[in-house]
Amino acid sequence: MGLRLLASLFHLPTAVIYGSLSLFVSILHNVFLLYYVDTFVSVYKIDKLSFWIGETVFLIWNSLNDPLFGWLSDRVFLSTQQAGAEISSPEVVLKRLRALSQNGPLFAISFLSFWVSWAHPGLQFLLCLCMYDSFLTMVDLHHNALLADLAVSAKDRTSLNFYCSLFSAIGSLSVFMSYAVWNKEDFFSFRVFCVLLALCSIAGFTLSTQLLRQRFQADGKAKWDQESTLKELYIEKLSVPQEKRITLAEYLQQLSRHRNFLWFVCMNLIQVFHCHFNSNFFPLFLEHLLSDQISVSTGSFLLGVSYIAPHLNNLYFLSLCRRYGVYAVVRGLFFLKLALSVVMFLAGPDQVYLLCIFIASNRVFTEGTCKLLNLVVTDLVDEDLVLNRRKQAASALLFGMVALVTKPGQTFAPLIGTWLLCVYTGYDIFQRNPLNNVVSAQPKLESAAALEPTLRQGCFYLLVFVPIMCALLQLLSWSQFSLHGKRLQVVKAQRQSLTQGQAPEVKTI
Repeated sequence: MGLRLLASLFHLPTAVIYGSLSLFVSILHNVFLLYYVDTFVSVYKIDKLSFWIGETVFLIWNSLNDPLFGWLSDRVFLSTQQAGAEISSPEVVLKRLRALSQNGPLFAISFLSFWVSWAHPGLQFLLCLCMYDSFLTMVDLHHNALLADLAVSAKDRTSLNFYCSLFSAIGSLSVFMSYAVWNKEDFFSFRVFCVLLALCSIAGFTLSTQLLRQRFQADGKAKWDQESTLKELYIEKLSVPQEKRITLAEYLQQLSRHRNFLWFVCMNLIQVFHCHFNSNFFPLFLEHLLSDQISVSTGSFLLGVSYIAPHLNNLYFLSLCRRYGVYAVVRGLFFLKLALSVVMFLAGPDQVYLLCIFIASNRVFTEGTCKLLNLVVTDLVDEDLVLNRRKQAASALLFGMVALVTKPGQTFAPLIGTWLLCVYTGYDIFQRNPLNNVVSAQPKLESAAALEPTLRQGCFYLLVFVPIMCALLQLLSWSQFSLHGKRLQVVKAQRQSLTQGQAPEVKTI
């Protein structure tokens, strides 16, 4: 029975095994996002200064480690392309899989470090965040890089992304399961639950990477035998050009000339900002716009839908990508975001059911757009390889550079959101009685009071105007992005030709 199960696992499609890696990340990461702050604040009693110091250091490290790890991983691939060199060989894929097989279990172990008190709360908070994010970054970089290395055609990459979304949706169920064991007073059951999740993740990473490595080791061995045979017959040229190693400064200069990369990161910076804005202010919108008009169970349902629906919705978006292309689908989602926001603004804050639909759909569509953008990055990897004639596709490094430019949007979202709310309404979420400021700011005259913005109106305007401004700026930058249609087909054709390479000259026998 066991041998039959192993045989069936070995014959699973590559896309399914690749997608399953998302499951072993999401079952841990969703629980981490939901509970790590509450654990340190309510259970470990971390002080405010230590908390903000840890968050500040974490934000800096979170932005810098993506390009750092990407550079350490892919700097060897930046040399100039030579005739007959491979572009996406099994050796490159095996390198990514080795990194995943090592960092995946370490990521699961770092997840467990949050739920046991082993040092001063401030020190543990800082060390746990940086360690967890380091291993998560390594896993994400190599997993995303495989999306560009395993396939070149849009259809194959869409299939890979489809299974990632499917398994991520399944992994989101760990959030619902965690509610049954979460108890601040008695932490034992939650710790056992986290250990079980970590063991599942470790076993999953080990098994999935081993299956993929066996598959590509067979391909790599066959290719090595063929190359070693041809090497004996290869006519060496009198002057073999030395490959040119690219420095970091030269690579950054190349990126600064990569027009589509620049327009994409501008658009993606706004998208990351909007995604985290929705996440940060989702509870605030529910509290001040809907709390007195919907039940607690309805609010919990909206919160749960906002976690799992983006993954399920992305399955439909990917089917649209196969038919119309990623560029057209993303542009359509921007227009949809703009249209829904305008309709909600015209309807006003008193349309309760429409407001519920808008708050949920705004988060779902925004998160869904974020998950589609990895496909655009893989196209940029192809264009970067063709434009600069790389020896190999530096996919992990390009994903890291995208993260470097766009991750500040995570920090801007709460800062700009709270500032706008405070300026417009006088409501300061960091004060114990922030509503007193709003009341005291009201003028005595009734006519002036009617013009004075209330907290509810301020939340409503923040809810609708932020998506409107984001959509307009994104449509502007996305209209300048030219890597679609015929240009994308030309780039992929050139990448395919480079991948196939040219056969070495053979002595006449």
